[in-house]
Amino acid sequence: MKSKSYNNSINSPSVLIKDLSHWYGVQSIRRQVLYSVSLKIHPGEVVLLTGPSGCGKTTLLTLIGALRQVEEGYISVLGKELNSASRKTRQLLRKQIGMIFQGHNLLRCLSAEQNVQMGSDLLVGYSYRSRRDKAREWLRIVGLEDHMQKLPHDLSGGQKQRVAIARALAARPKLLLADEPTAALDSTTGREIVSLLKKLALEQSCSVLMVTHDPRILDVADRVLKMEDGKI
Repeated sequence: MKSKSYNNSINSPSVLIKDLSHWYGVQSIRRQVLYSVSLKIHPGEVVLLTGPSGCGKTTLLTLIGALRQVEEGYISVLGKELNSASRKTRQLLRKQIGMIFQGHNLLRCLSAEQNVQMGSDLLVGYSYRSRRDKAREWLRIVGLEDHMQKLPHDLSGGQKQRVAIARALAARPKLLLADEPTAALDSTTGREIVSLLKKLALEQSCSVLMVTHDPRILDVADRVLKMEDGKI
């Protein structure tokens, strides 16, 4: 379907969504999961998205992250319109987006350090040693300085989550999308991680959109949005 045209202001938001709808399935099993969603997220802003399971939160994250095709409505992310974007444009855009999903998505054959360096390898103009040092620095920041050489199967669920967080942050993203980043973490570590994301947003003008069911971190956000039945 054709998207509508929207004009951005000079101070463009990192994420601009207008009248976004999305479906799963085809023909008789086609089911709508998003209904005319509109949203703006500005540079340096931390936004939390809450709501019951199955209401469309993760679908929205994957659309913003250029992991799915836009079906109806308008999405602009970091100045790139996704409706008509080529595959190459979406791939280049994803290099500017940090993604933290519940499945961790760590490479099983790589150590924690090597997994995080996959993030720092996206940085331009840094030597191999500098990228490695940055990976180690992020692992220290998330409290895994004694686990750098361990493979994922030797790490707990919470430790894997922290590796995934460090990998996303190592790329110095302009936009960070996180799906339940504190779900596998204890309350103290979860609070520290969210505070770290808030600091990243402020220091690097990185926009953060975080899906969460964790009531302990709601006060960290600039805004808290609630999604229900595919609507915000």
